[in-house]
Amino acid sequence: MTTIDGPRVDPARWQRVYENDCAVPAGADLPALVDELAGALRDPDPEVRDGYPYVVLRTWIERDVVDGPLRVRLGTVMADRFEDPEVQARAFAPLVLDMIVRRGDLDPAWTAAFRRWYPAEEDLRGHDPEVGWLHAVAHGADLLGTLGLHPEVPPADMPALAAARLLSPTDELFAQQEDDRLAQAVARCLTRPDLTEAEATGWLDPLGAHFAAGRPPGVPTTPAHTSNALRTLRMLYLLADLGVRLHRGGPRVRLHHAAAVKRRLAEVLEPAFQAY
Repeated sequence: MTTIDGPRVDPARWQRVYENDCAVPAGADLPALVDELAGALRDPDPEVRDGYPYVVLRTWIERDVVDGPLRVRLGTVMADRFEDPEVQARAFAPLVLDMIVRRGDLDPAWTAAFRRWYPAEEDLRGHDPEVGWLHAVAHGADLLGTLGLHPEVPPADMPALAAARLLSPTDELFAQQEDDRLAQAVARCLTRPDLTEAEATGWLDPLGAHFAAGRPPGVPTTPAHTSNALRTLRMLYLLADLGVRLHRGGPRVRLHHAAAVKRRLAEVLEPAFQAY
């Protein structure tokens, strides 16, 4: 596993970089600075992990200060983080990979690592009083939506991965709009023009079977993962009707095969409504 270890990051130092329009400090070793920022994004202190170091790294990637070879190196580090023992390291890795893939870089090994991690992650807390934001489902959803739009990723793969995430048993209810984020990610995937109607709807089949089966015997309440799936698919139906924004502030884009998607969503959700 590729890891980056070193001294704890000083947030005040990175605040000064931020206040200087995120300019690279004169005479600095850029790869070493990127290593430092990557290390900050697995720190348990939210002021380090989710503060100025994160903003500076995001800005450097957006501005191509972090060039192609360095982005690829950073992407490999983040893909390895999916096996990190610390939840905050795993949960923040997809955020950085999302930034990198948006710039056009993609290594199939990153996608494979994400596929292994996303449905298997067990710590689905949105926020922890000490560690701060974790948001593994929402952060993973952002990457899922970006990968789903990448031409090198088969169009049906990411919706199927979303279904696997929703069907993975958990006692954690989505409480920080993770259901909305995941629905938006799937909706973005479903805008691809190369998606067949069968691909646009077929990923829902395992969810349909789950809802049709009803509650397990002896379970008096709806399991958390079933509730999460219901709320995610309801939002997806709304997005199939209205369209989805591919980028913040952008125009709404219609889902490919939107009518078929809505029809299949209604069929999948109906058994759940009949249960009450």
